[in-house]
Amino acid sequence: MKKDTELSPELYHVAREKGTEAPFSGNYLNTHESGIYRCAVCGTELFSSETKFDSGTGWPSFTDPNNIEHIDLIRSPEGSVEVACKKCGSHLGHLFYDGPENKGGKRFCINSVCLDFEKK
Repeated sequence: MKKDTELSPELYHVAREKGTEAPFSGNYLNTHESGIYRCAVCGTELFSSETKFDSGTGWPSFTDPNNIEHIDLIRSPEGSVEVACKKCGSHLGHLFYDGPENKGGKRFCINSVCLDFEKK
């Protein structure tokens, strides 16, 4: 697990201060290779490329986590749902319910900076 002092300023801002990277700027937005997306802070397996889809929103989007036990879903009083890494607490993005209907309608909208990609 990386220490906070080892995080880039952008990763620190998103993961620790619950910021958001600029849309259409992330490294993994247009990645279409097979593999696993891991937490950039602690390495926990989060999402499979098999659940990634192009939402047109400007951030990598997934229909489901690889293992729901690795994800914390935190509902705000206003009703938004934050997605965080359960192991290290890093803010990853948000869950929306406007994803593909044939995949359950969920869209895990995740900041690329919070992910590391491991090719299969």
